[in-house]
Amino acid sequence: MNAVSSLPLPLAAIDMGSNSFRLEIAQVAGSQYKRQQYLKETVRLGGGLDADGLLTEEAMQRGLDCLARFKTALSGFAPERVRAVATQTLREARNRNAFLVRAEQALGYPVEVISGREEARLIFGGVARLQPSEHTRLVIDIGGRSTEMILGRGRQPLKAESFQIGSVSLSMRFFPEGRFTAEAFRAAQIAAGAELEEAFKQFSRQHSQPAWTEALGSSGTVGAVAQLLAGSGITDGTVTPEALRWCMEQCLAAGHMDKLALPGLKDDRRAVVAGGLCILYTLLTQFGIEALKPAKGALRQGVVFELAQRLQPSGRMAEDLREQSVQELQRRFLVDTEQARRVRDQALGFLRQLQPKSPPELRRELAWAADLHEIGMMVSHHDHHRHSAYLLSHVDAAGFSQNQLQRLGDLALGQRGGLRKLGERLEDESFVAQLLALRLAVLQCHGRGAQAGAGLSLQRDERRVRVKATPAWTQANPRSAYLLLEELQAWQRGGPLNLVTAE
Repeated sequence: MNAVSSLPLPLAAIDMGSNSFRLEIAQVAGSQYKRQQYLKETVRLGGGLDADGLLTEEAMQRGLDCLARFKTALSGFAPERVRAVATQTLREARNRNAFLVRAEQALGYPVEVISGREEARLIFGGVARLQPSEHTRLVIDIGGRSTEMILGRGRQPLKAESFQIGSVSLSMRFFPEGRFTAEAFRAAQIAAGAELEEAFKQFSRQHSQPAWTEALGSSGTVGAVAQLLAGSGITDGTVTPEALRWCMEQCLAAGHMDKLALPGLKDDRRAVVAGGLCILYTLLTQFGIEALKPAKGALRQGVVFELAQRLQPSGRMAEDLREQSVQELQRRFLVDTEQARRVRDQALGFLRQLQPKSPPELRRELAWAADLHEIGMMVSHHDHHRHSAYLLSHVDAAGFSQNQLQRLGDLALGQRGGLRKLGERLEDESFVAQLLALRLAVLQCHGRGAQAGAGLSLQRDERRVRVKATPAWTQANPRSAYLLLEELQAWQRGGPLNLVTAE
């Protein structure tokens, strides 16, 4: 990494992985990257998922303790300069929401759960920026409970997928209590092959389009194996099928992880090394990878680079990948973009009246919810708000976390009808402000006319919101005036705000 003077304020990324939690603090200026601090703790969050898919209290506490220590290192960081992302374990955990509440309290910042494809995209972003190349490359990241594979060229990921198999989950299943047997290695490789088989035509050297010319391995598992091989003098750190066979022979000779004494093998990797070796060997032999080189970048650097991109001056916000994702979803679902623009403009105007100093991210979320509130029309006009909510809550959209997509889905669900269906969301004051702004904007623009949005203004006093309609608007829009009365009644029945008409 280059030593750089006059860099912007440092940014922080927290990677809450299934095996380890990592904190990276760095400064970014264009292509220049300077790390200031790096912390890593083995938390084994993924090892704490029980048979019912619930995180145990012990595993949660390990994670919370780690986040509390990270919080100390983040003292003085503004919220917009920190991004914490969680991966496969919290994608799976049925009690993740309860853990996330505690995690955000321990860390002092929001935690985002990202999808597997989003994780893969960010991994490639870290590798592409710290190890630039114009060649087509295959990047592999084996985590604790998932494996990401990305085909890309330059900074552009062309194909990205995530598979639910990792070093922690495979080791727990086939090498319980740390015992190494030939039968367990064979069974683990078969299981890994079955999970990864569907990726063969996308990523194998024989079939990938375009064909890749080099393969890189990012993050924990590949780095640990590379260190082991270099420390033992088997290779220079390059991972090859022959070197992996040697590693597995050493495991079998030891018989148990406690007896495995290899230079470069750290103690925190002993419990998961066998599972990682099986996944690596399956990938190399099935996908035609003769040599896998350790990569310089990883998920956390990808998060830092994207955070820097989001914080560009306001005139360059188009660089926020989420804007591009919203536009792509509008095209895919044939959204009436003129209507979306009308609703967006009105909703943002209402939010300014409700929360004059609302954070930029809240305004962006409301704008995106307005842009996409009708994507469910592609499914059916009837109950389209429910279809919109489902699509937004389940779609893969580059740049968005699962948390944020769920929030957009809840806003789409609440754009019309009763409010009680939103449950605990109504306890979030910022969400309620976004919701009211969106509902009134949809109401005003329901006629889909160019002038449909003129005439309403809001004045807020704590929990009371006065809605004022000009006489001219009421006379010109009798249907909208009728809908406004219904809206007032809806908030009186089940809303956290008291909506009244202004005198």
